[in-house]
Amino acid sequence: MSTPETPPPAADRRTLIADTAIALVAAGGLRGLTHRAVDGAAALPAGSTSYYFRTRTALIGACYRRLAELDLADLDGDGSAGPPPPADRDAAARMLGTLLHEWLTRGRERQLARFELSLEAARNPELEPALREAGLAARARAAAVLAALGAPRPAESAELLAAWTDGLLYDRLAGALAHSRPAPDPAELTAAARRMLDAALAPA
Repeated sequence: MSTPETPPPAADRRTLIADTAIALVAAGGLRGLTHRAVDGAAALPAGSTSYYFRTRTALIGACYRRLAELDLADLDGDGSAGPPPPADRDAAARMLGTLLHEWLTRGRERQLARFELSLEAARNPELEPALREAGLAARARAAAVLAALGAPRPAESAELLAAWTDGLLYDRLAGALAHSRPAPDPAELTAAARRMLDAALAPA
């Protein structure tokens, strides 16, 4: 006689639900994001998603938090407080170029979902605080790197760098030429990252 499987802890279920919701959004957009669809795709008992996230707004907020967690893990490598700041602009450009390449290749679907989910906050004011909170940690990491590189106003420079990074990702993933561009090239992305860093660090 087989022993019933022990249900995963609540924290693991929340993570599973968020990861599944993100995958559904990446594959089919927000129209496919329902509590029932998440239950089915995650192989969870019916009603599980609504038990942990009662509303669609709560579910999308969980996606924001999980996306931020995954992006920070990419930035930090191990999810800790982060690696030592790069020694110079060249090292910082290599770090950012590597990150951009990761997000345009293995992390492509996750970034597409992030853009889809971010647009939803523009239509639903209830989601704006969750989206803002999710974006703060990455900007804090960027500000720390820019401060180490000598930025006089690192927080402002981090805002610019985040905007340029998002713009590059969006253009390569969903822009007018996204499907006709060659595969992402690490060297080309590192060169673009260096230009972005130089602009962010330029005197006002």
